[in-house]
Amino acid sequence: MTDLSIIIPSFNTKQMTVDCISQLLSVVAVQELNTEIIVVDNGSEDGSPAAILELFKQSKHEKVEKELIALDKNYGFGTANNKAFAQATGTYVLCLNSDVIVKDVDFIDLCTYLHDHPQVGALTVRVNLQDGSIDPASHRGFPTPWRSFTYFTKLEKTFGKLPFFCQLFGGYHLTGADLTSIHQIDSPTGAFFLTRLDLIRELHGFDENFFMYGEDLDFAYRIKELGYQILYYPKYEVTHLKYKSGLQTKSSITRNQIRWHFYNAMRIFYDKHYAKQYPKVVNALIHDVIYRKMKRYENYRD
Repeated sequence: MTDLSIIIPSFNTKQMTVDCISQLLSVVAVQELNTEIIVVDNGSEDGSPAAILELFKQSKHEKVEKELIALDKNYGFGTANNKAFAQATGTYVLCLNSDVIVKDVDFIDLCTYLHDHPQVGALTVRVNLQDGSIDPASHRGFPTPWRSFTYFTKLEKTFGKLPFFCQLFGGYHLTGADLTSIHQIDSPTGAFFLTRLDLIRELHGFDENFFMYGEDLDFAYRIKELGYQILYYPKYEVTHLKYKSGLQTKSSITRNQIRWHFYNAMRIFYDKHYAKQYPKVVNALIHDVIYRKMKRYENYRD
């Protein structure tokens, strides 16, 4: 029986993916945990599949099961993960981005914590950016209309860390929380998202209507709808090389495609989870704002 399945989607990030897997193997191989690593390549054109297979071939960590699923094109983040979920055998499943570096994470401790706390459906460690600051996307509240408004109008940035005001204006990133203590959050980032395989099966994995962005939020929302908690567990830290594979490194066309998917994910999430809770006039206003954003990048829709 496998204890932990680690799922890594990859798309044109060959060197980062190889570095991620190499470092990860050195960590999990010395822990008494039956682990499998499943990499899903989303039709990369940079030689990623061959490099990953070569790494697996040369690896001396034979106790860790390793598998590559090579897709013929980019099906999106959610679909890639779902392909791996279908083959995963671990009691627990870690969704890990290919641009995350794991060094000092005790996976036995994390899995034991989930085992001992059945009310916890998922958890994340502290996910840092390269400068040591926390990745804001890893410590989020659900994007209600009010929270989204305070974020995009920069009210959160202005007042989010002030006593009392953080409760009113800091809900998008839960700015009033103590980042040194274990506590509940609404959603981590898909960059490091540890959950249970039986829960993935019950929820049928990620919603593939989200191509990129939003899948993790949606999955977390559905986990909490079932009554489970989601925890921020800062005993361990990982580094997210977020902006090395992000917008800054892409062509202008790709950047605009990414922005279109970002706003489209906002639309899908709102319609799926919030539209039924608000009057038509509020829905019309929010749709208008989102569609205006999407329209700027409509010509780049892929």
